[in-house]
Parts: sequence; structure tokens; C-alpha cells
Amino acid sequence: MASAAKKKNEPPVRPIIVKKIVEEGHGSHHGGAWKVAYADFVTAMMAFFLLMWILGQTDAQKRKGLADYFTPTLVELKQNSAGSNGVMGGDSIVSADNYPNRAAQTGNQAITIPTSAEGGPSQGSGRDKDKERFERLKKTLVQRMEASAALKKLKAHVRFTDTREGLRIDLVDEADFSMFAVGTDRLLPQARNLLGEVALVIEGLPNDIIVRGHTDALPYANGRGMNNWLLSSARAEATRAALHDSGVGIVRFARIEGVADREPYVPGDRYDPRNRRLSITLAWTKGDPAPSLPPKSAAAGAAGNQR
Repeated sequence: MASAAKKKNEPPVRPIIVKKIVEEGHGSHHGGAWKVAYADFVTAMMAFFLLMWILGQTDAQKRKGLADYFTPTLVELKQNSAGSNGVMGGDSIVSADNYPNRAAQTGNQAITIPTSAEGGPSQGSGRDKDKERFERLKKTLVQRMEASAALKKLKAHVRFTDTREGLRIDLVDEADFSMFAVGTDRLLPQARNLLGEVALVIEGLPNDIIVRGHTDALPYANGRGMNNWLLSSARAEATRAALHDSGVGIVRFARIEGVADREPYVPGDRYDPRNRRLSITLAWTKGDPAPSLPPKSAAAGAAGNQR
């Protein structure tokens, strides 16, 4: 009885429920896609830093060359032509065009391809012609100097240098040779003969001429009446006059300059006698060739009118 009463008072036995949870994999949410994106990011950063390193190791000229290499060629169509007047830049294949050759006419419809910043074919061919002229000039002048016993000794004083302005012919002083009398703009006879040979070689060329006078850094005892600026300018003008007297037309001279000791031939020693020199530069041609040279008498008259 007691046992039966006890069982009667006990709470009922609850069933045991086992819940089995199966977790799905994270592949659909966190798969390998992030690895691919990270690899792309690392590759891009490596390429970026590699580019920065390359740019740091090159100068401006090389960087321009690289930029030009990767710059695509631009082709510009004729403006205001067929297909360029619509809302979205075109309207119909049957629209009237304004090409030089109509669609019904024979001929090709042209496009314009812009040239590079270096210049078109005309400038390139002109520069090539100048180089050929300058090479012939060098050989001719050296041959004429070697043919003369008096001028053969002066061959070592003539230097040729290609510059951005053109071909520069330097007539350089030495410790035992001077183009001018000391402290004056008076050409010595051997220097005048040398300028005569230079004039004979360059008088037939179309290139403009730039004449510069140079001095060393030795100052004048009395710099009020004369100084290196005045002396270099006077010597440049004396050189121009000597070339003109030998047949070079007055229209050929583009600039006559005196630069004193500001452009030394020997930068390490401004007192070196080689810094005393004359520079005769044949400039690169600019488009059309220079006008034909006038007769010597007409050139002299023009010079007189300018004075």
C-alpha cells in the first residue's frame, strides 16, 4: 500500500528527447574566393612598387620614352563629317557628308593622324640634310687647312661640336696662339686667314649663323673703359665683319653675342687661355631654306642702310 501510494505521488516520467543538430559547412559563405582576391591585391601592390622603383631609377628622358611607348596612337577623324552631327555623335549611313571626295566619287576619304611632338617628316628630313651638310663642311674645312702650310698649324685650334643650336665651330686660343691682339678686337693676320677659309666653306649653305665672343676671367686693370663683356662683344662683331668681307651675306647672321667668361671652354679653370675663343654656329634649318644670298655689293649696301 505504501509503495503504491509513493508511486502515485511521484511526478510522471518525462520522455528524453535527443535533438541532433547538423551544422552545414561554411564553404558557401567563406570559401576560397577571398584568397583569389587577396592574391590579386598582392600582385597589384607588387606591380605598383615595382613601377615606383623603376621610375626612381630613370631620368626624365627615359620616362618620356616609356610613356610614349605605352601611349596608343590616336587617330582623329575629320571634324563635322558624316556621322558626327547626331545626338550621340552620328545619325545615319545615308546622311550627306562633307568629305573632299563624296561617297559616289572616286578617291579615298582621308583621316588625320597627328604627328608626335618631335615633328613631322619635313623636320626630320631637314635635320638629316643639315647633318649631311655639316659632315661635308667638316671634311672640306680640314682638307683646305691641310692644303695650306700656314693654316695647317692652326688645325689644332679648330674644334667642331654638335649642339642643340646646330654645328658649332670653335676657334680656340692657346698659350702660344691668339686670334686677337692682346686686350683688343683687332684680328691678327693668321686668324683673319683662318676666318677666310671658314667663310669660303659656309657661304654656300642656307643655315643661319650665330657668332659668339668668349674671354677668360682675367680682369682689366681699369674696368670702367673696357671689360670682358665689351671685349667679347667687340670681338664677335669683328668676326662677323671678317666673315662678311669674305663673302658671307649679311642676312645669314641671326645673332652676334658677347658672353665674356660665362661659358668657359675649360670650366675647371676660368683663367685658362683656351677660354678665349670665337664660336661660329651653323643653326639647324627651320622649315623653308634661307633666302638666296644677295650679291656682295647689295649686301654691303644693306649693311650700310642698317647702320
